[in-house]
Amino acid sequence: MSFNKIQSVCTQVTVLWLVLFLPAAARSGEPLHEPRLLTVAELFEQGIRNSLELQNTRVSAGMAFDRLKGARTAYLPSLDVSLTEGYAGNPAVFRRGLKNASTSDVPNWQHKYGVAFTQPLFTGGKIRYSVKKSEIEEQIAALAVSQKQADVKLYLVTRYLELFNLYKEKKVYAKNIEESERRLHDIRQMRKEGMITRNDVIRSELQLSDYRLSLREVENDIAIVSQQLDIALGLDETLLLAPDTAFLAGSRPLGDYDEYIRQAYEHYPEACISRLDISLAEKNVSQVKAAYLPDVSFRAANTLGRPVTGVSPVQDLFMNNWNMALVVDYSLSSLYRNKHKVSEARRQVKINRTREELLKQQIRMNVKSAYVRHREALERIDVLAVNVRQADENYRIVQNKYLNHLAILTDLLDASSVRLDAELQLTSARTNAIYTYYQLLHETGNL
Repeated sequence: MSFNKIQSVCTQVTVLWLVLFLPAAARSGEPLHEPRLLTVAELFEQGIRNSLELQNTRVSAGMAFDRLKGARTAYLPSLDVSLTEGYAGNPAVFRRGLKNASTSDVPNWQHKYGVAFTQPLFTGGKIRYSVKKSEIEEQIAALAVSQKQADVKLYLVTRYLELFNLYKEKKVYAKNIEESERRLHDIRQMRKEGMITRNDVIRSELQLSDYRLSLREVENDIAIVSQQLDIALGLDETLLLAPDTAFLAGSRPLGDYDEYIRQAYEHYPEACISRLDISLAEKNVSQVKAAYLPDVSFRAANTLGRPVTGVSPVQDLFMNNWNMALVVDYSLSSLYRNKHKVSEARRQVKINRTREELLKQQIRMNVKSAYVRHREALERIDVLAVNVRQADENYRIVQNKYLNHLAILTDLLDASSVRLDAELQLTSARTNAIYTYYQLLHETGNL
């Protein structure tokens, strides 16, 4: 047997194995349950509720709120209570060097109970600016939650669109497999009638096997993306998910570019945080400058204790003593130590203002990129829709020519591949347009 005949037999056996066993293998791996329909509203609701990163950000926001409440308590008076119970030995008195010590009996048990009340009256703004800084930090923490929530939504919609695209690809491959099976049946009939050669049958079988293999790969990708979403949504990891087909039908027009920039400056969380950082730095300057001013407070105290030690001999009696005072505390060292802290705080304000300008530049670049990509995606849909219609028409013409022996099988298979590629590109373009739209919403702070 010649080498060409051996090669031909091997090829036929391989094709026969693929055609007969690959569909069975694919069916054995199919899920036993129907995919669960997942709407976009449920996607966002479940994703936000179960995001661990978002939960940590919320805990940080709660900590910032606790710090704010703690800072406000500085306005309240301080109340100190002291209780002392002790035993004191008899004192030894050395009248000549350290020899011939004499002792005297004194009351040994000591008791002292005191209470002190202090109310700050004037602190130069230290407390006020500390509270304002805590309020700004609490707002920054809340904006960080909004930023993380937008990031989570963008991640979820990315996975959701990937799943949507895979189901569209699955549908396209299933459609092409069905048509390839019908075409293969017709070609086999023509082969029996002696109208075409065995080579046409083999090539058709190979193309059908490629389609089935591609379909299986798409199904595997659906299982992988479903598991990723299951984990993010807190669902059973073995659950297959199916996207809502109505999600693709919505209109997502492109607005005015300058309006997108305005919205980004106003709503983008990082832009809002940048403005608050400037305000926080300015409040820090005021707080540091407040160290130049004195602290004034009102103090009242009462002490009950025994024995009475202010007289001689010591008397084993209880004595109650109370007092009130206006306390003024001023640090003279602040006149030469604090100026460097003020200079440092003012430099931080300049740094934060520069950061805001850099962020605005980055926002303009990000919005411009998202704007152009979304416009490009919309235009790509229009072009590819025309390509699909032309590819369908081209396939119909070539198929008719082949059936009338005016074209070879290679032309027909090429036309089928061109049509499949056009359909897949259109599906990808439609999902990409949705992604670029949500990306534009993310960059403008509207997601």
